[in-house]
Amino acid sequence: QVQLVESGGGSVQVGDSLRLSCAASGRNFRRHAMAWFRQYPGKEREFVSAVSWSDTTYYADAAKGRFTVSRDNGRNILYLQMNSLKPDDTAVYYCAADATEFSDVGRHANQYIYWGQGTQVTVSS
Repeated sequence: QVQLVESGGGSVQVGDSLRLSCAASGRNFRRHAMAWFRQYPGKEREFVSAVSWSDTTYYADAAKGRFTVSRDNGRNILYLQMNSLKPDDTAVYYCAADATEFSDVGRHANQYIYWGQGTQVTVSS
């Protein structure tokens, strides 16, 4: 059974940093695209960042220059380092994995079949 478990969320001040982790089990995703999405209350999930099977990284405009996605294939963990956090970053963050090996990275949630339960990030001014 595949499981993705996020951790690392919390409540921080403007300008602080957080590192989110997503531990995968039940399958190794080294040959799969993995992504981070976030969701505001009452809104659809929006793309934040992704990393391809070949370790190419992708970012939403809001994340460029502040967030860094990475993966540890040996430990089957996806990370999102978030720096210079802003109140607009307040959301529930989800990690996701594509079921298809060697697929291109997508920015739409419907590409990803496996999802974590989400971790809350709250940034206060």
